[in-house]
Amino acid sequence: MKYILKKEERSEDLSDLDPLLHTLLINRGIRERNIADHFLSPDYERDVHNPYLMKDMEKAVSRILKAIDEKEKIVIYSDYDADGIPGAVILYDFFKRIGYENLEVYIPNRHDEGYGVHAEAIEEFAGHGVTLLITIDCGTSDVSPIALAESLGIDVIVTDHHLSPHTLPPAFAILNPKQEGCEYPEDMLCGAGIVFKLIQALFLKRDFGLVKGIEKWFLDMVSIATLSDVVPLTGENRAFAHYGLTVLRKAKRMGIQAMCETLNIFPSHLTEDDVTFMITPRLNAASRMGNPKKAFLLLTATDKDQASELSSHLNTINNERKGIVAALIKDIRHSLGQKEPEKIIVIGNPNWKPALLGLAASRIVEEYKRPVFIWGRAEGEFIKGSCRSDGLVDVVGLMTHAKDGFIKFGGHRLAGGFSVSHEEIHTLSKRLNDAYTLSLEGKTPEILPSIEIDTTLSLDEVNQKTFNLLNSLSPFGMGNSKPLFLFERALLTDVVLFGKGKEHLRFTLLSSSGRKISAIGFFMKGEDLSVLPQKGSTINLVATVEESRFAGKHEIRLQIVDTV
Repeated sequence: MKYILKKEERSEDLSDLDPLLHTLLINRGIRERNIADHFLSPDYERDVHNPYLMKDMEKAVSRILKAIDEKEKIVIYSDYDADGIPGAVILYDFFKRIGYENLEVYIPNRHDEGYGVHAEAIEEFAGHGVTLLITIDCGTSDVSPIALAESLGIDVIVTDHHLSPHTLPPAFAILNPKQEGCEYPEDMLCGAGIVFKLIQALFLKRDFGLVKGIEKWFLDMVSIATLSDVVPLTGENRAFAHYGLTVLRKAKRMGIQAMCETLNIFPSHLTEDDVTFMITPRLNAASRMGNPKKAFLLLTATDKDQASELSSHLNTINNERKGIVAALIKDIRHSLGQKEPEKIIVIGNPNWKPALLGLAASRIVEEYKRPVFIWGRAEGEFIKGSCRSDGLVDVVGLMTHAKDGFIKFGGHRLAGGFSVSHEEIHTLSKRLNDAYTLSLEGKTPEILPSIEIDTTLSLDEVNQKTFNLLNSLSPFGMGNSKPLFLFERALLTDVVLFGKGKEHLRFTLLSSSGRKISAIGFFMKGEDLSVLPQKGSTINLVATVEESRFAGKHEIRLQIVDTV
């Protein structure tokens, strides 16, 4: 991996700020004081937009209010991941808060049904007298099933954020800021974010006898989804993540309390990393390893024992999932062999389970630094797969250029899913690589793109003051990555592997003042680094600064990225 130390720049407008903060803001393209103030201090009233700016919002609100007034049977139909399920929780909570009971929540089974709205479910709803269906994190591409719903007397309100196809479904209303003609200021909301806008709009139209601003308590679910779905943490999304984490830390939900207890997390110190790397995988494990409804039941639990049982269950199946994915990645590496892979990696096996392929694809992208398409087969179904971008290639755009090779595809610029016939799978690699060559000629990404380091730090600067300053830039994620630092000629006094399987790496470093500093690399070994670390030597370490409270021990330490 190639690392580049960013050139130091200054801005007169930021000259009164701490020098390190000054540098980090400029590295994020922030040079003006008013913009810096907005970034450092998210404000709900200022940063969260009027929901009625979204196309079809008035129609959607009017239809839901009519359904409430006439006590119609409503179905909440959500995707099965850590965006759709929190979105379902938001909408479910809204109806429960206003005392509306004539509804049900439907989450399709990932393995038996797959993503999206399904005709079989629609027919079942029609038989049960459903007259209003509200989708969450799906629906934009489901033209035929939604047409069927409308023909059976079921109005459909689509809430979704996936890329809009040329032909939209004949839904009663579509809330999707990516659709043509929608002028909503933020088009990169996650699915749960769209649902929250709908709830905002409903409360603006009618207070239902509840206190003003009660919807803000739903931001805990928005923050989980926003962080899970890897949308840019800027503007409205930054406000959602910031305030949502504040709500999460209050741990009002029994499910959140139970998860924190299971994972040894102090709720009051819960971070975006805890959400991304601890909570999200366990919510997703419900659909990947079993029943997605278990995640929904955990987040809506009102009984402590039930919440504890569900949290423990999700933790157990997530551990099982880890083992299966590790074996899958080993198989993929073996299949790729030692030869140089193509610009677009396409690989698959009928024995690989589609539900876990997205996780494997992400890991392969990290290793090979190029887009990856991995396919498997569910019993008796078409071949299904997941794809992940290297950050430079729009995978949905790429699939669009090669659309004749797919039965169905969708997703975002950075990630997607697809299905292919058994006949076409043999030509998929050629189709995608040809499409890449034709559509991106002259824009071919480097195989090993460089990573920019924000600035240098000394080990003596690894302290609470520095962490607090860095934390003022949080929450971190896409569009606002964690500051990356170079620690030059750091004395390495110890190198150990730890964990049950010795799968984690720990350095002990000695500062110039004689203080010992820990550096941790999770799921990392010495041979994974660019320069092999040797005890007693000096190293140039690329790392981030983090706060750990594991097992009640407070520590400011480093997170290892690489040695150079």
